[in-house]
Amino acid sequence: MTVAAVIEQKLLDAFTPSHLEVINESNNHNVPPGSESHFKVVIVAKAFEGERLIKRHRLVNAVLADELAQKIHALALHTYTEEQWQAHYADNTPLSPNCAGGGK
Repeated sequence: MTVAAVIEQKLLDAFTPSHLEVINESNNHNVPPGSESHFKVVIVAKAFEGERLIKRHRLVNAVLADELAQKIHALALHTYTEEQWQAHYADNTPLSPNCAGGGK
């Protein structure tokens, strides 16, 4: 199972999100082809209602603790309530910044 698939399954099981995207952005960074080290997660879940952004990120990080410790170098999190998602992003996935080339 790929790292992306593991991330997706764990987040589906933990949050039952109404929207979930797990995007491997490793190809945007200075890593070997086929790497699975840099990810963006866009997740919309009821569990985030009433929670501050830092708490939402901590919830996701707790679910992915093993992957963060062993396999993931970078994880960009976009965590939304259903209301926030519909108001701002329902038609567009948030963009990630360009890599600054730290390893170049």
